[in-house]
Amino acid sequence: MLLPEYFVERFCEIYPENSDNLLKTFEIHKQVSFRVNTLKTDIESALKELETEGLHPEPVKWYSEAFTIPAQLKDRLTHSKLFENGQIYIQSLSSMLAPIVLGPKPGETVLDLAAAPGGKSLMIAVQMKNDGWLSVVEPKKDRFFRLKANLERGGVTIAHTYMTDGRSVGAKCPAMFDRVMLDAPCSTEAKFSSFDPKTFSYWSERKIKEMSKLQQRLMESAIKSLKPKGKLLYATCSFAPEENEMVIDKALKKHPELEVLNIQLPIENSVSGLTKWRKKSFCEDVSKSVRILPTETMDGFFLCLLQKN
Repeated sequence: MLLPEYFVERFCEIYPENSDNLLKTFEIHKQVSFRVNTLKTDIESALKELETEGLHPEPVKWYSEAFTIPAQLKDRLTHSKLFENGQIYIQSLSSMLAPIVLGPKPGETVLDLAAAPGGKSLMIAVQMKNDGWLSVVEPKKDRFFRLKANLERGGVTIAHTYMTDGRSVGAKCPAMFDRVMLDAPCSTEAKFSSFDPKTFSYWSERKIKEMSKLQQRLMESAIKSLKPKGKLLYATCSFAPEENEMVIDKALKKHPELEVLNIQLPIENSVSGLTKWRKKSFCEDVSKSVRILPTETMDGFFLCLLQKN
């Protein structure tokens, strides 16, 4: 296995009981998952169109709009008319769980604080039925324009896009949003692949610490921007406790008005958040957060749903 030795060591510490099997998932070409964009088409029409292009997607049991195809057919999917017209969107299954847990509703004000490339923003707009206000934030110019193009192609009409640093949003928009999505920039450990060294060439413990500082500042901004009784979903595609439970723990200690809500997921490959990491212990409520375990079809992911009381 080509994965960094120290990453494997840390991973085995985080998941001591099943680490061998979980590590094998980094050696697999995973199925490609996508979502039918019901702002622009319906499921039946989309599937018929894909069949004419020689694709026969498998439905995902827990989400009627999601489907998978074998990894080797990805090019055929990305060159399909449906993909080019924004009628389908390629997105990891773990990532789809974040908007499901956040649960935005039509007519609400919603913020996606680190939104590029736009898959979750698009899904939020679908859940809101294009009714309400969706603020979408991305600081990097190239990613911002890609995000904007994805939302336009997907038929989103309620998005207000801002090329700005998410850390400044809370001060500019205090107590403005019913729901906030913070899928934070992270060390992307869950996207590592043992046959592609580029996926982990930048990785180090220093990178984890750097990301953790950024995440804590984005979390502060997200909390400030949230209305009383508003809900905040914090997510990463990292396994590192410094980027996950530690960020939640610090937020809870600083903001006694925050409550961790229980998350019910329609999948079996999940475990509770850690309450300890090495010499650090976290608030007991941090265990209500959820770690999605990597499988042959899903990437690892971290989710925590908070309410401001």
